[in-house]
Amino acid sequence: MRTMSQLNLAVEIGGLKLRNPLMNAAGILGLSANLLKRVYEGGAGGVVTKSIGLHPRRGHSNPTLVVVEGGVLNSMGLPNPGATYFANEVKKLKGMGIPVIASIFGSSREEFVEVARILAEGGADALELNYSCPTVGGERCLLDADPENIERVTSAVKDAVDLPIFVKLSPNVGDILECAWASERGGADAITAVNTLKGLAIDVELRRPILSNIVGGLSGPALKPVALRCVWEITEEVEIPVIGCGGISTWRDAVEFLLCGANAVQIGTAIMYRGLEVFGEILEGVKGYLEGNGFRDVNEIVGLAHKA
Repeated sequence: MRTMSQLNLAVEIGGLKLRNPLMNAAGILGLSANLLKRVYEGGAGGVVTKSIGLHPRRGHSNPTLVVVEGGVLNSMGLPNPGATYFANEVKKLKGMGIPVIASIFGSSREEFVEVARILAEGGADALELNYSCPTVGGERCLLDADPENIERVTSAVKDAVDLPIFVKLSPNVGDILECAWASERGGADAITAVNTLKGLAIDVELRRPILSNIVGGLSGPALKPVALRCVWEITEEVEIPVIGCGGISTWRDAVEFLLCGANAVQIGTAIMYRGLEVFGEILEGVKGYLEGNGFRDVNEIVGLAHKA
């Protein structure tokens, strides 16, 4: 029988090499080097920052989060300290030898490019372009439903920096494949699928929406079947790697995404419930699955469900 030590857990996503396929999702513990260091020490293969814009942003007023059936609705509104400040946090992480994927957003192509350059100079190993936050709306150029803009902005960022570019897509679209193809045409090195689903919660006593922004993004277990469907559809049609995100709480969830075609996965809401130990627990479960089924390399199981 093969031993665990003989298993290869390392993955490569668009040129970025990670010690294993686990990451935190953008927005979870992503605003300081010290917190992201804890994510890495907890067992993640790389860390993803909170979405960073060009200028500091306060986000929405409270309440911004509510627990609902099957998950959580959040409407944070992209609070962040701005790219110039956060570049220093990236530098700290790089000094610790931690692979950093910087999530970025902007209100225009020019803003995306400027933020990308600042964080690239700060030492980011890859950029994840957030075109798909469902809780901001008309306050910025919401690109998730516009393949033409996705292609245009992705291409501009790709031309501006010499880093792997990941595009995070939204499930709140009529056809996610159109957005995936646009990402690929724009030169993206990978796709992250998916961001949160639009949702709403009502307080029956106050007889009004609970969240200050009314609409929030649904994450957690309820999102998983939707995210799996999106990963399946995208990996059937595009050549670039896909990072699965949405409702991953256990090693079984992670393995489902890998079998569905994801090359790596991001974990978000589960951290709220289970702490940073969730990374080590999921990683050990994936190891056990590989070992128990005679696999020597985690990459061997990627996309196997398509071949069944």
